[in-house]
Amino acid sequence: MSPVNTIPFQLRFGDEDSYGHVNNVRFLQFLEDARVHLMSEPHPGGSFLELIDADHYTLVGRQEIEYRAPLNFSTHPAAVDLWVTAVGGSSFELGYAVRDRVDTAGSTTSAVAATTMVLVSRTTGRPVRLSAAQKGVLLSWQGPDVPFRRARGR
Repeated sequence: MSPVNTIPFQLRFGDEDSYGHVNNVRFLQFLEDARVHLMSEPHPGGSFLELIDADHYTLVGRQEIEYRAPLNFSTHPAAVDLWVTAVGGSSFELGYAVRDRVDTAGSTTSAVAATTMVLVSRTTGRPVRLSAAQKGVLLSWQGPDVPFRRARGR
């Protein structure tokens, strides 16, 4: 599998707000949908979600999004490009680019984003270490840093 995965999605007419473009809040839902789709995809040894037992789950620890261009309703699918930018002991970071069409040629990037996910124990509520198998799946998707225009943390 390529480190950068493209997840197509269909915009809905109701995604547009009174300004005539897709509302900024919907972008976080696009990221979530793409993340769940990728984590569910078959992988040798099981999907990432199948490698998480019933006592653990992942939580969003941090999200950052930079809007670059309006995204307007279209009957043609838009896309989220998704990859892993870092893997730590109990967390991992994802990078995204939301584009107005699946084909990269002629597409416009409407937003870039990053999410930090943390593996947590349901029993204790505390972070737990990622297994070697989980890290293996995540590292198979490793790609570049998110090309934010402004440096993170400023």
